[in-house]
Amino acid sequence: MGAAAGGAVAHAGTTEVVSSLHRDGSPVENDLMLGTFVVIEADNDYVRHCFEEYRMLPDSSFRYGALYRPTHMIGLELGVSVASAALRGEPTGAPTGFRADVVAGAKRPLARGEVLDGEGGYMVWGRQVPAADSLASGGLPLGLASGVPLTRDIAEGELLSWSDAAIDDADPAVRIRREMEAAFGRANTPPESHAA
Repeated sequence: MGAAAGGAVAHAGTTEVVSSLHRDGSPVENDLMLGTFVVIEADNDYVRHCFEEYRMLPDSSFRYGALYRPTHMIGLELGVSVASAALRGEPTGAPTGFRADVVAGAKRPLARGEVLDGEGGYMVWGRQVPAADSLASGGLPLGLASGVPLTRDIAEGELLSWSDAAIDDADPAVRIRREMEAAFGRANTPPESHAA
């Protein structure tokens, strides 16, 4: 639910990631590690009744309910998805367009020449942003922020752009990313290179 309705995210329709650690590295009590959840807004009395009937963790107004699964077994779930697609022609999680992107952000001050250690490392974290915003700002995808040296100093909390790292354009992952951008959006380059 969005902030206007008392939620913790900026607006409805947002995907959020929850950490199992506090900033000091101590564990979060009853964390959601390995779990998944979704918040649902009821638009009628029947759905509000279902929140209670199916024990969907409603809020006090019964306008919002949550589904929570304490496990996320990607290895097992992947097999089901592959079988569904191969045997029944049913895709799972099939996107309808390039809607969101995960851009690398600095966990700490980073110095020019440092080599990024990627997702799960000590240097960068990912921020999900609308794909159009990532494309407009030239945001560096988190998945490509590993093993590449920085071309300038980066302040803590700053989102990185393609021009902040020495990206190898011959890297197959970079080529595939560029193909995706060409197919679903415009090239992800710094804003100053987009002439009107």
